[in-house]
Amino acid sequence: AVVAFFVIAQCGAFAPAHYSRTVTSSTLLGAKEKGGTSKELDLPCADECAISKYPNLPESIHPGVLSGQAQMDLLNHAKEHGYAIPAVNCVSNSGINACLEAARKNDAPIIIQFSSGGSQFYGGKGLDNSNYRAAIAGAVSGAFHVRTMAEQYGVPVILHTDHCAKKLLPWIDGLLSASERYYEQHGEPLFSSHMIDLSEEPIEENIEICKEYLTRMDKIGILLEMELGITGGEEDGVDNSDRPIEDLYSKPEEIYQVYEELMKISDKFTVAAAFGNVHGVYSPGNVKLEPKILSRAQDYISEKLGDKAPADKKPVAFVFHGGSGSDVADIQEAIGYGVIKMNIDTDTQWSYWEGIKNFETKYHDYLQTQIGNPDGPDKPNKKYYDPRESMRAAEVNTVARLGKSYADLKCQNILGLGEVEPADNVLGPRRGGLPV
Repeated sequence: AVVAFFVIAQCGAFAPAHYSRTVTSSTLLGAKEKGGTSKELDLPCADECAISKYPNLPESIHPGVLSGQAQMDLLNHAKEHGYAIPAVNCVSNSGINACLEAARKNDAPIIIQFSSGGSQFYGGKGLDNSNYRAAIAGAVSGAFHVRTMAEQYGVPVILHTDHCAKKLLPWIDGLLSASERYYEQHGEPLFSSHMIDLSEEPIEENIEICKEYLTRMDKIGILLEMELGITGGEEDGVDNSDRPIEDLYSKPEEIYQVYEELMKISDKFTVAAAFGNVHGVYSPGNVKLEPKILSRAQDYISEKLGDKAPADKKPVAFVFHGGSGSDVADIQEAIGYGVIKMNIDTDTQWSYWEGIKNFETKYHDYLQTQIGNPDGPDKPNKKYYDPRESMRAAEVNTVARLGKSYADLKCQNILGLGEVEPADNVLGPRRGGLPV
């Protein structure tokens, strides 16, 4: 039997100051006993990769991709302990690795997600996307990268796909088919969850289609995220910048209607309700959030449920879209009303680019030709224009930016592993690397 201590604390307040890498056999399952990608591929699995559970989290939560009850336990823990998990859109292995590094650095879980456009890019823009074949293959490829590396970083990950409008449903169908096949072989789905965004459709159609997909997804432990109301602004080719202001705010009665219908099938769903959210980047104060919409919805539904309402009177797990430019006070108020996930895309797009931009500025005179720089006309510049260097600069900058997001979301020191030790065997300047 595995024996460990559990601490129920507000955002890991009782987490140890430092986590020792000396892990006893009673807390290890390792690749052979535990399973997962490391076992399947016979990968080295040591230190955090090999732990069976985390000091501060429910026993079901483990390093790697979560689904089924383990995913529900993590989301419930977030709601109970007052934090939200950052959900970052990724378009490359480099972006994924930055997310995993940031999660371990902040001692916290993370949600890694792909949009349809991001999935297509991941598959390669040179690949034909008829019938969404590139988007399906790209998302599946990204999923396997996440599954391979999440265990190595020792962090729990929810593997998610972002907005899927009605016209994009064949993309999700392809990913569900992949998860069903994966489930047959591994006893768990390839993905943790999928978002279906039918907010532009009539609410009755939105609910009925979501019920159909939730029925299919629940059989293999996949969670559904549905959107109710419109998130303003523009993202990934979807432009809602001209929508009427009233469309940006969901009504408690509509949220209850969704809750009532989906609960007939499963509790494995979250709701991206609209409370003034806007995609894109705006100056602070220009996004007019109304988080109390979420509070009123929780109160309304709890009253409808009566004695069946949960003790915390927060029956709905909410998702926060379009948070760039929002005041931290508004973000944290929304968390108090049951927000357990916040999407991050615009800010990490900028942080990745800014890392490259700053690298170019710093080494500009070494990046103009292959030979010749301020150190001499015959000096080579290979170690400067090696793409790994500028990409690593982008990753480092993104890890730092995600640290701010983790702090804003009160999602630090959740796992109880303590500070991460510096990585060993990293190539340095003697091997052509730069200290970026």
